[in-house]
Amino acid sequence: MKLEIIDLRVEVAGKEIIKGVTATFEKGKTVALMGPNGSGKSTLALALAGHPKYKITKGKILLDGKDITKETPDSRAKNGLFLSFQHPQEITGVNLSTFLRSSLQNVKGKKIDVMDFHKLLKEKMAELGIEEQFKQRYLNVGFSGGEKKRMEILQLSLLEPKYAILDETDSGLDVDSLRLVCDAVNKVKKKDMGIVLITHYNRILKFIQPDQVHVLYKGKIVKSGGKELAHEIEENGFKGYLGDE
Repeated sequence: MKLEIIDLRVEVAGKEIIKGVTATFEKGKTVALMGPNGSGKSTLALALAGHPKYKITKGKILLDGKDITKETPDSRAKNGLFLSFQHPQEITGVNLSTFLRSSLQNVKGKKIDVMDFHKLLKEKMAELGIEEQFKQRYLNVGFSGGEKKRMEILQLSLLEPKYAILDETDSGLDVDSLRLVCDAVNKVKKKDMGIVLITHYNRILKFIQPDQVHVLYKGKIVKSGGKELAHEIEENGFKGYLGDE
């Protein structure tokens, strides 16, 4: 069981950003996708999730053997793919509880009793150390960066996808907030959940141990290795892996 990317090429506004990426993400494994700014990491994540702005011009995306290359974002979610955003949006007028129940119902394809949902939500919030008062607040409105990221992980915990793509979960977080978010990720990480962790820095990988590391640069994977590769990058930077620089 795995999420496969085969010779994927992606354009944004007519410009090719992803230039032939092939990679495999296995269930139960954590893979770190690293690289300098502008290397195409977020573009790859959004293309995998099915964002219409990101046009796949070549290649395939296979989820447990099923070709989802042309599937809609909601279909991909129902098939078990999850994306946490680098910059979670604020939505006034929709409280967290309503949003999460709607998300769960749509992904599971069935109506969920209100009382059953609130019992489940209470359990998940307790597991992640999130105060119950958050569930009545408008989605991400007035939340700190760390709180927004923890709400993304709460959604991950509820939906229980097969594969989770976490796009720069460490972005904008101080050390204490980072530790809280990483603790939450480690709590919801299932033995059979595959995680793709997109990051610039090794610091998050001190809390969430990767099984494999890929370096993406100019839309291509230029280096792959084990967790020791992330340590090497922390010590020496990306320059030694970029080929033409």
